[in-house]
Amino acid sequence: MVQRANERVAYFNGEIRPESQVAIPFRDRGFRYGDAVFDMTRTFGHRIFKLKPHIDRFYRSLRYVRIDPGLTPDQMIAATEEVLAANLHLLDEDEDYWVGQRVSRGEEPAGGDWSGAATPNVIIECTPLPLRSRARLFRDGIDVIVPSVRRVPPDSLSPNAKSHNYLNLVMADLEVRARNPDAWAVLLDVNGNLCEGMGSNIFVISDGALFTPKVQYVLPGVSRETAIELAEAEGLDVIEDDVSLFDGYNADEVFLTSTSLGLCGVRAINGAPIGSGSVPGPITKRITDAYVALVGQDFVGQYLKRLDG
Repeated sequence: MVQRANERVAYFNGEIRPESQVAIPFRDRGFRYGDAVFDMTRTFGHRIFKLKPHIDRFYRSLRYVRIDPGLTPDQMIAATEEVLAANLHLLDEDEDYWVGQRVSRGEEPAGGDWSGAATPNVIIECTPLPLRSRARLFRDGIDVIVPSVRRVPPDSLSPNAKSHNYLNLVMADLEVRARNPDAWAVLLDVNGNLCEGMGSNIFVISDGALFTPKVQYVLPGVSRETAIELAEAEGLDVIEDDVSLFDGYNADEVFLTSTSLGLCGVRAINGAPIGSGSVPGPITKRITDAYVALVGQDFVGQYLKRLDG
């Protein structure tokens, strides 16, 4: 393994090498068509969070798109742990990584005579979490804006597969950021119900119960699943059902789950304040406290200490 003291390394097709030496061919189908899948978790206190559930989901995505990465799930886990270990010396004690796996179908031959036979390109990477740029979200809450762009319907492409084909979510995000650079997009599904954002799931709390969109229409996030388990352990009802904008506007509390944030309260949807306007609300805080206890790290404090003022 070649390692440089000041450069992160990544796994690329069987080797761990400096990131600057990882190069995808321009005829790679992941680059050309988004014909690739990935998964992403994070570390808490330099420990990977729920790596096996993430790898299990990753391999479900691979089976859906019919790509064989040439590694077993156990081998993918071992390689992921090796990449993290090789990069930890670049982190301060109170910093953490995104840790992800990416597999494309491979390189398409010149001329486009695609026979379906290619060697997949496999990457495992670490990226520092954007703790400073997202710190204010835990102080102020997230502003959600619902764009005009709808989520691709599940009868066209299953949202349960975490593919590189993110243009649908990118276009929604661009629309929202043109209106408010600090807002997060949450798309509607084809039926006009709240769905999901780029890497985030939404929960609406009303009368002490949590409501979240049906898994048919969203990527079932591991952070989403964790929030559901923690809420149920707290004795709260969690209902997976259609969640309308009306429900969102009238909620007592709303929060998003995501890999980087874990769980973070929403203060407004389309400019309309949520509930009392206090973020986090009492139920959101209960689940957040349980999340902190589960991972063994105060990730809220980890963000807040990086506030500029």
